[in-house]
Amino acid sequence: MRIVVAMSGGVDSSVTAGLLAEQGHEVIGVHMKPHDADPEQAGHCCGLDDALDARRVADRLGVPFHVIDLREAFRKAVVQDLIDTYVAGETPNPCVQCNGVLKFRVLLARAMALGASHLATGHYARIREGRLLLARDAHKDQTYFLFPIALGALQKTLFPLGELTKSEVRVHARRFGLVTAEKAESQEICFLPDHDHARFIQREDGRDAAGEVVDQQGRALGRHDAYYRYTVGQRRGLGVSAAEPLYVHHVEPDTRRVVVAGRRHLLSPGLVADRWTWHERPSPQERVTVRIRHNGRPVEGHVGAGQAPVIRFAEPAWAVAPGQAVVVYRGEMVLGGGWIRSSLPAEVA
Repeated sequence: MRIVVAMSGGVDSSVTAGLLAEQGHEVIGVHMKPHDADPEQAGHCCGLDDALDARRVADRLGVPFHVIDLREAFRKAVVQDLIDTYVAGETPNPCVQCNGVLKFRVLLARAMALGASHLATGHYARIREGRLLLARDAHKDQTYFLFPIALGALQKTLFPLGELTKSEVRVHARRFGLVTAEKAESQEICFLPDHDHARFIQREDGRDAAGEVVDQQGRALGRHDAYYRYTVGQRRGLGVSAAEPLYVHHVEPDTRRVVVAGRRHLLSPGLVADRWTWHERPSPQERVTVRIRHNGRPVEGHVGAGQAPVIRFAEPAWAVAPGQAVVVYRGEMVLGGGWIRSSLPAEVA
């Protein structure tokens, strides 16, 4: 088959291209240019060095290589979404926007335009009979970021690393003699190499975001320089003292107040979510597994009816953050996912 491989310049996508070429497929390597990388920020995700590494891998494998300019689409789908979500007092998930939306809509369309039958990426996930499943390596599983992929797009997608562990991927990279074999993984948001989203938003948005840190009764405990610097469950950087540890309970963008509370007040019996992508919607009676953050402990619960269903947990979950994704599983199968609108009030004794 003719297969377009999204080559980021990391070891995972490099091995993806290598394995498919080894199997005899006609591989075309494509590197997404999502933004104008700062030449002074060498070594950061999606920078010039990543593009050069991807090209070196393609040359090593003997496959054609193209750079596709996706700056405009990336700005709309990822960057502006991050700004708008933080300004609204919520917590965005740019990795879902980039992986689940940009790659498997915009890039997939580009792949089809190149005459490919499939788009392949280096994600750790599996596809079986057109359904999205957990990766064999549970520690590397990335299905949380992939729930927006429509079922039709899954039919045209390949995840060759889904049955491999990270150590096995590196063994393949050494076997192929790839320059990325020992390359470290990036843990950052590619357009925020300094991790300071608040400074980025201040530069892009410009509005006054300073205000008070208050308790749940509205009593002022301190001040902050930007409310969008804080997310539900955050403790560091509050600059307040109290008899018990305090965490961000919620953010009020209209008043620019950051409301804090004790840990028990952040336990929630459920949530409301909307903008769902369903692969198979469970009945309200079915007990499913729910994940409200990528590395968080999954909880069991039930999904209610309606376009913005209430999800009730079997046991309370901590720090449910509006703006984040919620993904629903039946065993190892992804049933669907949506975006958290609000948490249900904590049932505090």
